[in-house]
Amino acid sequence: MSVVSKDSDHVKPRLKGITGIILAGGKSSRYGENKAFVEFNGIQLIERVITVMGSVFERLILITNTPHEYAHLNLPMYKDFIEGLGPIGGILTGLEAISDESGFFVACDMPFINSDLIYYMVEVRDDYDAVVPRISWKMEALHALYRKSCLKAIRRLIESNEYQTIKFFNKVRVRYVDWDEIKAFDPKQRSFFNINSPKELIDAAKLKGK
Repeated sequence: MSVVSKDSDHVKPRLKGITGIILAGGKSSRYGENKAFVEFNGIQLIERVITVMGSVFERLILITNTPHEYAHLNLPMYKDFIEGLGPIGGILTGLEAISDESGFFVACDMPFINSDLIYYMVEVRDDYDAVVPRISWKMEALHALYRKSCLKAIRRLIESNEYQTIKFFNKVRVRYVDWDEIKAFDPKQRSFFNINSPKELIDAAKLKGK
C-alpha cells in the first residue's frame, strides 16, 4: 500500500523492515488526566500520532503499562519489561518486542509529527545504530530510529542505574540529523513539540496557526 505525503505530491510506500513504535507509558501527572486521549483540533493526540505513523510504517506497536485503556485502538501492545524506568524502559521493551531489526520511536503526545521528516530519517540510516534529530545541544531521543544493535548498550546503562536515554549514545553509532536537514521538512520546528500540560495544549494551538 502507498500513501501520498501531505507535504509533497510524491506517492511513498509504507515501509517494511522497520516497526513504528508509539510510547504511551507516561503517567500524565502534569496534565491531570491521560494526555494521550486529550483532543487537539477534535482528534485525540494518540490518534493523530497513529495516523501519521501508520502512513509511514506497515507495522505499529504500542508500549503501555495500561493496555486496557488502549484496547479500542486495535494495535499490538506491550507492557514495559522493566517498569518505572521512563522512556529508556519503553525503548528497551520496543526493541525486545519487535521482529524487525529497527524501530522508529515517537511519544504519543506529539501533535505535529511529520511523515516526510520520518521518511528522511529512515533514508539516511545506512548502517548506523541510531538516527536522532539534534538542534543545537538538544537531542530528540523520542523521535528517533534505533536498531536492535543498541540493546547491549541500553541494558548496560540500565544495569548501572542510569536511565537517561542519551547516555548510551556514546556507546553506539549515531547519525545525528541536524537543523540544516530538519528545516527542509519542518521549518517551523514543530515536529518535536509534545504536550505535558493544559498550557502546552494551548501553545500547540498557537503553533498550528503560525
